[in-house]
Amino acid sequence: MLENHPKFKELKFTLYRIFKNPTAFMGFALLLVFIFIAVFAPRIAPPKNPHNPYMIPHSGYAVTPKAPCEKHIFGTTTGQYDIFYGIVWGTRTAFRIGIFVISIALIIGVSLGTIAGYYGGIIDEIIMRLVDVVFAIPFLVLAMAIVVAFGRGLDNIMYAIAAVAWRNYVRVIRSGILTLRDQEFIQAAKIMGVSDFKIMIRHIIPNAIFPVMVIAFMECGSVVLTAAFMSFLGLGAPKGYADWGQMVAMARNYIVGPPGDPLKFWYTIIIPGMAIILFVLAWNLIGDALRDAFDPKLRRR
Repeated sequence: MLENHPKFKELKFTLYRIFKNPTAFMGFALLLVFIFIAVFAPRIAPPKNPHNPYMIPHSGYAVTPKAPCEKHIFGTTTGQYDIFYGIVWGTRTAFRIGIFVISIALIIGVSLGTIAGYYGGIIDEIIMRLVDVVFAIPFLVLAMAIVVAFGRGLDNIMYAIAAVAWRNYVRVIRSGILTLRDQEFIQAAKIMGVSDFKIMIRHIIPNAIFPVMVIAFMECGSVVLTAAFMSFLGLGAPKGYADWGQMVAMARNYIVGPPGDPLKFWYTIIIPGMAIILFVLAWNLIGDALRDAFDPKLRRR
């Protein structure tokens, strides 16, 4: 019976550990809301420009934002760009940034960390010294330098962050592999003539990947926050593109309203800012739940 299979029992126990944590429900609920918005964006906010639906439609060119109304339920930012449309399609942009960056960083980091930990010796030294060099430069400084060198744009921001984010995964998976490579089942596979590549793919990585995945979930929101910060500085998408960081940048002159009414233009900052906060919070809550579920010190309590 499937219910009595050891792997099924372990999976059932792991899922119980994850959803036992109330913050996991909140994290997954928030993430499902964002997934729903991203999937049904064309129905929630029908695109005005079918050739590039990510360009936010605007009604006029007035500089001063307009408050929420029946036509623009979240109001408009400077240039009369519709905030609601930008939030909806910006959800797709956020997922594209997070998934792309983390996927590339995982592939690079896990590959280098596995090779370094499995083979050791001079190969390990070369890879880890490279990681030390990358760690010596602050994350944002290095990412911004890459963007400036290769040109501004959202795509270049994603490439730049991915080119730096892999360093965290190398050390984590390498430390796990150092304890695995001398285990009896690994030595038995070598004696049986199994190739190093198959050993790494079938035995090493599956047993060392869980801490890396926890970090990946938590950093998926962080890279979106980093991209938003770089867009705020003017290094990201062009004006009018559905990107939450770009929307906050367009409203920078209206963070504080006129004298006597400092919160007059609150919607230009609060709404895109809350979208960023909730998106990052969702991934962090899920990451915390996964960490507690896979932590061997807490797992059997």
